[in-house]
Amino acid sequence: MRSASISRKTAETDVSVSIGLDGTGQARVATGIGFLDHMLELFARHGLFDLEVKVDGDLHVDQHHSAEDCGIALGQAFAKALGDKRGIARYADVHLPMDETLSRVCIDISGRPFLVFRTAFRVEKIGQFDTELVREWFQAFAMNAGITLHVETFYGDNAHHIAESCFKGLARALRKAVALDPREEGRVPSTKGSL
Repeated sequence: MRSASISRKTAETDVSVSIGLDGTGQARVATGIGFLDHMLELFARHGLFDLEVKVDGDLHVDQHHSAEDCGIALGQAFAKALGDKRGIARYADVHLPMDETLSRVCIDISGRPFLVFRTAFRVEKIGQFDTELVREWFQAFAMNAGITLHVETFYGDNAHHIAESCFKGLARALRKAVALDPREEGRVPSTKGSL
């Protein structure tokens, strides 16, 4: 089973993450941020990743450090679990509807981190969660996972639905991109021989 654990401690947060890429979608998540917990639980379920996340952060300041550092640690664990990337599909894209919202997520597990995030929120908060932290989390995850990630929401009104379509889209695209392709016969999916 492809899996990894990461611990990351700073003056602002103490984060521990474990991920199994070939799991069943089980999640134990406690970030101290209810909405982020919800997004990570559905990320695990729709990616079929077994996920454990624990964050103790400086929530008395705000949610920024906890959300960003969670993305950093999860991205690092994801990259570590993938190893040398032999046999993976590498590329994937998903169109993810969530009621009135439609988002597209495209991925290249390239080793060249990049994020294009074309998703806008009409409100600043989803409950107590700052909507700007959705992009911060995706940025932290993409840079530390070493993936090229494009996220675009074509339309949508409800901020919860918009965020959820992005996280579910990421999960579904990653699930396809990390899948082992038997035709690759264990090769790295690149003419360079490494990713």
